[in-house]
Amino acid sequence: MKRLTRWSVGALGAILIVGAVHAQGGVRPELGKPLQAAQELIKAGKYREALAKVREADAIGGKSAGENLMVERMRLAAASGAGDADTAAKAFETVSSSVSGADKLRMIESIAGTYYRAKEYAKAQQWYQRYFREGGTNSANRTLMIQTQYLSGDLAGVSKELMADIQGAERSGATPAEDRINMLMNAAVKQRDVGAETFALERLVMYYPKKEYWVTLLNRLQRKPGFSDRLALDTYRLSLATGSMTAGADFSEMAQLALQAGSGAEAKQVVDKGFAAGALGTGAEADRSKRLRDLIVKRNDEAKKTAADDEKAALAAKDGNDLVTIGFNQVFEGQKAKGVQLIQQGIAKGGLKRPEDAKLHLAIAQLMAGDNGKAQATLKTVSGNDGTSDLARLWSLYARRAKS
Repeated sequence: MKRLTRWSVGALGAILIVGAVHAQGGVRPELGKPLQAAQELIKAGKYREALAKVREADAIGGKSAGENLMVERMRLAAASGAGDADTAAKAFETVSSSVSGADKLRMIESIAGTYYRAKEYAKAQQWYQRYFREGGTNSANRTLMIQTQYLSGDLAGVSKELMADIQGAERSGATPAEDRINMLMNAAVKQRDVGAETFALERLVMYYPKKEYWVTLLNRLQRKPGFSDRLALDTYRLSLATGSMTAGADFSEMAQLALQAGSGAEAKQVVDKGFAAGALGTGAEADRSKRLRDLIVKRNDEAKKTAADDEKAALAAKDGNDLVTIGFNQVFEGQKAKGVQLIQQGIAKGGLKRPEDAKLHLAIAQLMAGDNGKAQATLKTVSGNDGTSDLARLWSLYARRAKS
């Protein structure tokens, strides 16, 4: 931003000096002398000294309209360089009608930048807005305009502008800028606008799936009123899938929850990943982690002995609850196609205690099986006001990113 502003001041000085030089042919010597000195001082970057020379020229009486115009052009260049935005703005209003469109835009840009450097953000915003009203198209200036809007405290206006930018980029098939989404989220947090905050966070994980963004979004989801503790395991699953799980306690708890849910193969995968990441098997909890891994291995060995009979019993049962559980576990065992099929059979059979959970698990299984399209279609069918549909939406965001 500073580089852009320095360029603008330099360019403006060149524009105005050239204009002044062209006009000096009809200038009286007593006026031309201080103006020539101001011109040399501007070239040397001595803007305050140049302003003093402009005031000296301005004090000379009997100036013609052309001479007054030349004084104001020089004043604008010197004031912009000196950081005197109010003086530059006043001078601009005098000379603007005599300046071509492209040069006028550079002048407006310079004045806006001068106000920005002076931290007069409300005035800077007005001049950036004027830049676009006059036909300016520089996207960097739009970013600066939104920044001044944010810094001047117009958070509602910022949110409106940023929302329009982000949605416009999406409609055109472009990726919204990360800094724009982050600014929207910050403005939303300050306004306690939950809807805009959620919108921004979901765009961050969709387009810039950093661990910290997923951690923030998942933590926020679990704090949402009405979010069921029952969904802790499914939340952990998304945390693990997005690479945002790092704490040993989370690996340990997720493994235990998976084991309790009848997903022993998943529990084994979780502890293995925890050990591989160094989150388990080290420090004060090392022995406990090893005991958990041994327990999971033992339970899985026991389950394998009865697996065939358990599947037959599930197929013969009146409801599909056990089929969903067994099918989900088989997906983690590597029998992905068969596991997905069993879950679908369980859902079709009906009588489910948690039908929305079953659909969510089917979608996760489809994702693991590499069928992203079907997974996303399944996720769209998940409903529920206990957090199930919210979690399904986040899985859908992950699925969309995983596909790309």
